[in-house]
Amino acid sequence: MPEFEFAILGAGAIGSIIGGHLARAGHSVAMLARGPRAAYLEQHGLTIRGLEDFTTPVRTLREPQALRSAGALIVATKTPGTAAALEPLRAAHFDVTLSIQNSPLKNELLSAAFGAERVLGALADTSGELLAGGEVLFTRNVNIYLGELTGADSGRARGLARTLDSSGVRAIATDEIQTLEWSKFCGWVGLMALAVTTRTLTWKYLSDPDSALLVARLIREMGSLARALGITLSDRAVVPVASVCAAGENEALARILQLGEEYRSSAPGHRMSALQDVEAGRPLEVHETLGYASAKARELGLDLPLLAAFTRLLAAIDRTGRAAPAG
Repeated sequence: MPEFEFAILGAGAIGSIIGGHLARAGHSVAMLARGPRAAYLEQHGLTIRGLEDFTTPVRTLREPQALRSAGALIVATKTPGTAAALEPLRAAHFDVTLSIQNSPLKNELLSAAFGAERVLGALADTSGELLAGGEVLFTRNVNIYLGELTGADSGRARGLARTLDSSGVRAIATDEIQTLEWSKFCGWVGLMALAVTTRTLTWKYLSDPDSALLVARLIREMGSLARALGITLSDRAVVPVASVCAAGENEALARILQLGEEYRSSAPGHRMSALQDVEAGRPLEVHETLGYASAKARELGLDLPLLAAFTRLLAAIDRTGRAAPAG
């Protein structure tokens, strides 16, 4: 019998949303957190605002090596330092592991740590923001998709999806998880790059013709990488990446501008988590995301100039934005 039903590595916005809903529904949950965040959870529990409004107590583990076992490990940290964060958990037993991070690299890291047979693919079309006071603002609840990386039908993916969905975080199992993960990743690269460089609300840079064109071109470069890897893309993502990649450039631009109007009407306050990070002086997910894609392109001999340029630009923004002041 596992020590906990769920262990959640990362108590930021999405980890807290998932952990809070599961705990409120009566599941045994361990939040793996440190420092001020761990202290807040120990004192106040998990507080969710926005789409839901509740506070629930939750077990907090400051030392990950203290965890012996859990039915499911859910990784919800930012991508920098993931391999190091997983290292103390290697001795624990998990029936299944999954990550909702923003890069296909996550599945490779989980497989290396726990074995490919214990890894499910996952992606979250779910959004939130960790507020300065410690509460989490829950802003988007579309779906968490779960599935076997092999594309096989999976009872464990269906069961886990049902549990999450019944707790209040929408979730569904799919046999197309690789397609959906890469479709989200292709769109996310475009959105993240322009969020960091324009430093504005999502709808604004998606509605501006120049920044929207850059988003479209970045997605189309990412689409060529996916094709070279033999991965089919889909419109079942935040961005209709299959259509953006298949259409001519003018039509692709029109689709991005339309997406901007949709964000303006349905989520006018939406800010990419990367924008939240850069404004707070936190590390950006550059090397593990855009850098990962750039490395794959080089391995395949693909020339993706816009991706290469934004990888270097965002890496420079990350370094200079967090550099200690002189003197």
